[in-house]
Amino acid sequence: MMTTRESAEVLALQVLGWLAGNEDLLPVFLGASGASENDVRMGARDPVFLGSVLDFILMDDAWVMQACDALHVPYEALSRARQALPGGEQVNWT
Repeated sequence: MMTTRESAEVLALQVLGWLAGNEDLLPVFLGASGASENDVRMGARDPVFLGSVLDFILMDDAWVMQACDALHVPYEALSRARQALPGGEQVNWT
């Protein structure tokens, strides 16, 4: 199933909202990304930043499951959305 860039941005915004409300995980994201809370607010309009949010969540299966369960989306939806955003293209190494 193909995910459009628009639907990927919508899902990534939902994930960002979930992340912003997660008192345990938000500081981890801010520390890992070097972003400030203001950067997070401004990044909500940037597809590249939204891709980085999905990259972060996709680093840990437990985070994927928590976000997807909270948003009521299938677990594979985040990786499909990531592929539709800038920098998410699948690399063919052969």
